[in-house]
Amino acid sequence: MKKVLIAVSIFTLSGIAMAGPSCNAPKDKWMKEADFKSNLVSQGYKIKTFKVSNGCYEIYGTDKAGKRVEIYFDPATGSPVLSK
Repeated sequence: MKKVLIAVSIFTLSGIAMAGPSCNAPKDKWMKEADFKSNLVSQGYKIKTFKVSNGCYEIYGTDKAGKRVEIYFDPATGSPVLSK
């Protein structure tokens, strides 16, 4: 039983550690998704996946050098919050 509890605890903690950041700007202050995406594309990003995660804009794709990126952005300012 102890081994099961330890395994569950490790799994839970690892899930928390892997979770992305949280953004809390009011939704009425967010940049429009289309404008945000257009701005990133003009900077050389290629967006494979775009989603809203924990109140942040999150993209998966490549940067202008072709390097894979996973980046969370503040939806109000467009500033990167976390890059993996």
